[in-house]
Amino acid sequence: MTKVVCPGSFDPVTVGHLDIFERAAAQFDEVTVLVTGNPAKPSGLFSIEQRMELISQSIKHLPNVKVDSWSGLLVDYTTAHGITALVKGLRSSLDYDYEVPMAQMNRRLSGVDTVFLMTDEKYGYVSSSLLKEVAKYGGDISGLVPPAVYKAIQSLKAKGN
Repeated sequence: MTKVVCPGSFDPVTVGHLDIFERAAAQFDEVTVLVTGNPAKPSGLFSIEQRMELISQSIKHLPNVKVDSWSGLLVDYTTAHGITALVKGLRSSLDYDYEVPMAQMNRRLSGVDTVFLMTDEKYGYVSSSLLKEVAKYGGDISGLVPPAVYKAIQSLKAKGN
């Protein structure tokens, strides 16, 4: 059984992320979307628990995909859970330059490989950071996030957050 992890902060999860989850689910037996804390992004739009719930709502149609969270070294999670590979989406060479050193370190520490999936071109410009900024200033992000995420962001905006 091939068990892989799609790690990320997913604050919020986007349709680009969802596309990677769906494609990974078609290629591997078990996929875990792993919500991780990112020290470079200390304050999030949603808590880790909220992110996990929003992802769970967005992947209901994928029976071999589950959601978990982790705050330690990713390789410790992979070792503890018998994960054979990491799956990451790449939008551009900037993502590649950022991800390759981490992939190499993860492989050195645990032997776990990283599989890179190129983002579908229709999602190449979609990032959680950009979507948060657009939403903050009242821009339309419908169609760029799953429906549950769109509803949650609208709810935050209604509350003045």
